[in-house]
Amino acid sequence: MTTATRSARLGLRATPQQETVLRRAAEVSNKSMTDFILDSAYQAAEQTLLDQRLFLVTSSQSQALLSLLDRPEQENPGLKDLFSRRAPWNA
Repeated sequence: MTTATRSARLGLRATPQQETVLRRAAEVSNKSMTDFILDSAYQAAEQTLLDQRLFLVTSSQSQALLSLLDRPEQENPGLKDLFSRRAPWNA
């Protein structure tokens, strides 16, 4: 995104605490407040939209997936180990 191509104006209100955090983060990122907020909001918006994507598949692809899902479960030591560990954010 370049400033030359920006034409839409967005407005928002923030609490003093939110503004302080946003200013500090923008400074640390060596970005203007506008660039920091737009970049962050744009990344979050893209991720939200990607999470909502509809995936279209052919009939044969659909059948292949359903066949995989219908298979009996198999032992997966790596997955078992992963789920037995405490999440880092709960440590």
